[in-house]
Amino acid sequence: MDSLLEMTIAPVTHDLGAFKVRRTLPARQRTMVGPFIFVDEFGPAQLPPGQGMDVRPHPHINLATVTYLFEGAIEHRDSIGSHQVIAQGAINLMTAGSGIVHSERSPEALRPNGPRLYGMQTWLALPDGREEVAPAFDHVAADGLPLIEDDGARARVLMGSLWGASAATPQHSPTIYADIELDRGGSIPVDAEADERGVMLVGGEAALDSDPLELYTLYVLKPGHAARLSSANGGRLMLMGGQAFSTHRYVFWNFVSSSRDRINQAKEDWKAMRFPLVPGDDQEFIPLREVPNTVSYP
Repeated sequence: MDSLLEMTIAPVTHDLGAFKVRRTLPARQRTMVGPFIFVDEFGPAQLPPGQGMDVRPHPHINLATVTYLFEGAIEHRDSIGSHQVIAQGAINLMTAGSGIVHSERSPEALRPNGPRLYGMQTWLALPDGREEVAPAFDHVAADGLPLIEDDGARARVLMGSLWGASAATPQHSPTIYADIELDRGGSIPVDAEADERGVMLVGGEAALDSDPLELYTLYVLKPGHAARLSSANGGRLMLMGGQAFSTHRYVFWNFVSSSRDRINQAKEDWKAMRFPLVPGDDQEFIPLREVPNTVSYP
């Protein structure tokens, strides 16, 4: 497999008790794949009855968050007044730009029986000249995303253009993102047009050009290689990537930027509570988490 890969990134697993989060980006050996600068996979998990996921209000700058669920639902609120429950198969794109605050919680209606939780949380760095765009929120329902079906495979195009279909999800720079389900004996080609591409197995089993994949590991393909994904017994994978960035991005906590000074300003703004509040969820917040001596992954 080495001949078709730039690198393999094993996940760092965070055990949060009720569920696990597996992070592959940013990593020490690589910060980005296309615009993707943060890649978390969480679950599958069944939370205890009466409990739920509660991510208190917190800030972002110079990035866009993308939430996508295989199972369950998450209630989103943000400081520009957006309020949306995302269900499986839909996509939430929140553009932080110059600054936004949001919370993510399990809907109250799902808590008595214990919510299911299984999905992806990714961040996209905003390109040069667009880092400080106005904050925005976009939701695309599952039936508004193209579904490609062929040869025992189903692929939902979440962002960009793949297999001749294009998603309506807004893009700030050329991006590809897809949810691929393979039946027993199913296969699908991996389009080679994007500058950078990564593949992650998130369920079942699958192979990349006949080489087996490890669960939750990010496989970064070499540019231009026309690969094929296949599965003997059924599997689910995420394909992600897009145009390569020519300028470096720094990462500190929930902030991403091409400027260290901009991140430092965001840190001071959050500590001084100069960010706006989240309507309907303004009684809690996550304090700034100090990370000594670094704001950057090399």
